[in-house]
Amino acid sequence: MPNASNAAQNPQARHRIEPVAEDLGRRFRDAGFQLALVGGSVRDTLLGRLGNDLDFTTDARPEQVLKLLRPWADAVWEVGIAFGTVGGMKDGYQIEVTTYRSEAYDRTSRKPEVSYGDTIEEDLVRRDFTVNAMAVALPDADFIDPYGGLDDLAARVLRTPGTPESSFSDDPLRMMRAARFAAQLDFEVAPEVVAAMTAMADRIEIVSAERVRDELNKLVLSDHPRKGLRLLVETGLADRVLPELSALRLERDEHFRHKDVYEHTLTVLEQAIDLETDGPDLVLRLAALLHDIGKPRTRRFESDGRVSFHHHEVVGAKMTKARMTQLKYPNEQVKDVSRLVELHLRFHGYGSGEWTDSAVRRYVRDGGPLLERLHKLTRSDCTTRNKRKAAALSQTYDGLEARIAELQEREELDAIRPDLDGNRIMEVLDVKPGPVVGKAYQFLLELRLEHGPLAEEAAIAALRDWWAAQN
Repeated sequence: MPNASNAAQNPQARHRIEPVAEDLGRRFRDAGFQLALVGGSVRDTLLGRLGNDLDFTTDARPEQVLKLLRPWADAVWEVGIAFGTVGGMKDGYQIEVTTYRSEAYDRTSRKPEVSYGDTIEEDLVRRDFTVNAMAVALPDADFIDPYGGLDDLAARVLRTPGTPESSFSDDPLRMMRAARFAAQLDFEVAPEVVAAMTAMADRIEIVSAERVRDELNKLVLSDHPRKGLRLLVETGLADRVLPELSALRLERDEHFRHKDVYEHTLTVLEQAIDLETDGPDLVLRLAALLHDIGKPRTRRFESDGRVSFHHHEVVGAKMTKARMTQLKYPNEQVKDVSRLVELHLRFHGYGSGEWTDSAVRRYVRDGGPLLERLHKLTRSDCTTRNKRKAAALSQTYDGLEARIAELQEREELDAIRPDLDGNRIMEVLDVKPGPVVGKAYQFLLELRLEHGPLAEEAAIAALRDWWAAQN
């Protein structure tokens, strides 16, 4: 991590502050207040990865911050003002200004109690980790680092400004943040921090599902999710927030190719990430992480000594829906991830690669708008160390994708529908709306999947034959 090391040796590297931040600092100073760039913004500046989010801290109270921001910013919002934070937008930068504060949970509340402080030192000591407890006072760009955050940044280690027990007692979500930052930054977590996470894992239950979900998402979307997920499992935090993942450590797959399904799952996640083409895909990554969680409940020991997990994809889809619902995921994401878990074995149900037109249509119909993600998940699910077997599976899937493309040129596969719609069905059969129309529609859909598009006359004839047989 050359940027952090260079910053430790070169004071000038510490002071490369965005002009918009210096401008805001002058505005606060002229009004008689202190302002400092703080936390992740300082850390990311030193890492050379600062984005468009700038975090500030100040001795001004929220109402005073509003008076200073409104004439200056392009937009201002007060969503977090109850917690001392005022947000805004200026020249493309998203800005948050938070009054010096300390916050802590009591033993039962899911909401932190916030009190304001008077010095930046009081503010920094409440921060989660030393690498986030650095500040740059504005507008003069004086570097403030009372807890050795710069040295920890150079050493790529996560420590807490005070004792980890005190930090995690103040905000138990920081335990998940430790795993998230390890995954995002590829840092190691100090042994005393890991020990406190393990001892205090049950405290995470006091945190709302929404906050846990958001941290889990950031971890899963990071560059090194395996590292963070391992930490969650090893400390026991996963037992509280994602117990299905921990349970996989006890399982071995039916071919004994992996140490356990847990290791296989982490590899599938990494392989899915490698197949992403348009940036991190939360739905794909969650599906990869959860695709085998039905195995513990479906494990059976066969008479030949092998282990089977029949229908684990169906059980896993239900478990996925239940867990994601409990974590307050949006309904659309719950639906999509659960469907991918349910479909992840569908490819293997079509034999050894001899794809008929009917099989291709049904596969495309099953995948629907998730087809591209299903392609990636299915390919990622091959973690065999047998290179010949892996190459054969890849070649078979290449063949499927080629067949889909070939059939797509001849038929409209993206939206497979019967050749007659509901109104035409009622007209041909001379019936009113009711269950029979749905049955007729399903018959024509099966006909379409099996034989492809039919001319209207042929579809009508087939429908009449079906109706005669029904009667």
